[in-house]
Amino acid sequence: MIKSLLRYAKNFSISLLFTGERKIVLKDFRRFSLGRKVINNQVINPWSDKTYNEEERSEALTKAVNWLLHSQNSMSDDGFGSYHIINKWTTSYVETSGYIIPTLLKYAKKEQKNDIIKKLIASGDWLVSIQKPSGGWQGECIADNRPEVVFNTGQVIRGLLDIYLYTNDKKYLESATRSCDWLCSIQENEGYWKKFAFRGVPRVYDSYVDAPLLQTYKITKNELYKEKARKNLHWIIDNKQLENGWFEDCDNTIKRNDRPILHTISYTIDGLLDCGLLLNDKRIIDAATKSADKLFELFSKNKYLNGRYDRNWEGSESIICTGSAQIAIIWIKLFKLTKNIQYLNAAMKMNDILILIQDRSVKESLNTLGAMPGSYPIWGRYEPFSFPNWATKYFADSLLLEKECLKEALELSK
Repeated sequence: MIKSLLRYAKNFSISLLFTGERKIVLKDFRRFSLGRKVINNQVINPWSDKTYNEEERSEALTKAVNWLLHSQNSMSDDGFGSYHIINKWTTSYVETSGYIIPTLLKYAKKEQKNDIIKKLIASGDWLVSIQKPSGGWQGECIADNRPEVVFNTGQVIRGLLDIYLYTNDKKYLESATRSCDWLCSIQENEGYWKKFAFRGVPRVYDSYVDAPLLQTYKITKNELYKEKARKNLHWIIDNKQLENGWFEDCDNTIKRNDRPILHTISYTIDGLLDCGLLLNDKRIIDAATKSADKLFELFSKNKYLNGRYDRNWEGSESIICTGSAQIAIIWIKLFKLTKNIQYLNAAMKMNDILILIQDRSVKESLNTLGAMPGSYPIWGRYEPFSFPNWATKYFADSLLLEKECLKEALELSK
């Protein structure tokens, strides 16, 4: 507790010394602390009645993409880093570089940006070059030189598969299959991963590893990949999901595992949903929908989602921008599946909140312009005073997916 307070005091003090950083912190103070009103015992937040038109949403997406590209340009290699307003740039994050590739490749193909595609292929080449002899990829930033991690490896597979499907260069597929072979070889008999898992404990958000395993199965027809993915999915649904949709063993810490962050809850749901769709398995889709619907209910009531939720879905901590964008993505996928317009409406409202958070309306450097902070306000508990690249990645994903679905929604409304 004392260490945490000292760290916050340091971050606040240093951030207020520099003009650009001071403007960002003060902007959030004005919006979060002074922008809230209480009317008839109800808290009215700055985003309560805020909506953005199509042009503003496109501008927000462009800014997010440009920041992701700037984060790559700021590295000494071809990966993607994150920015902290005190500590400045990290080195490249291996895991997130992997799953940023599909986001930017999707954007680049739509906008016919061949220069972006070349940069993504370079990132794929870099990821292949740093693959461990085992077939896995390290955790954290490249400079940390950590051992390989199950979850992180799964996310690199996502990027390599997309580069393979675009280039038809088998080196990317061979790299991905090596990692899938490694994942299969270390899975426990019960269906979870413990060896080489983050912090050495089984976690349900490895459903987000099952999806790239199944995507690789679809290409290679290696039945083992499908079998191992199913085994993990059944372990999650049969042993770790409560009747109300909440998940045990869902946080990326030991200390707060009783109230996991929305970020890892969303990983779990999204992994289940994608896998259910890939397998055409209603039971898995229903498990994902149960949890997504509970968060939809909470969002409809409170107009935002907390950063953490306990087993009774009681929320705590401030907004985690990554998790908010992720759940918007899940709702849009459910709209595509069910044609229930309420899912899309909720996702669009969530994106309104995120656009407001991104639109700080202060003079910023390229190091923060267009980036999504870890938390709102920026001093929140999750990734405080920083702009993790995965937050901006999922924000861009949500806006891209929303744009795809709007035409379909208009047709349904006729």
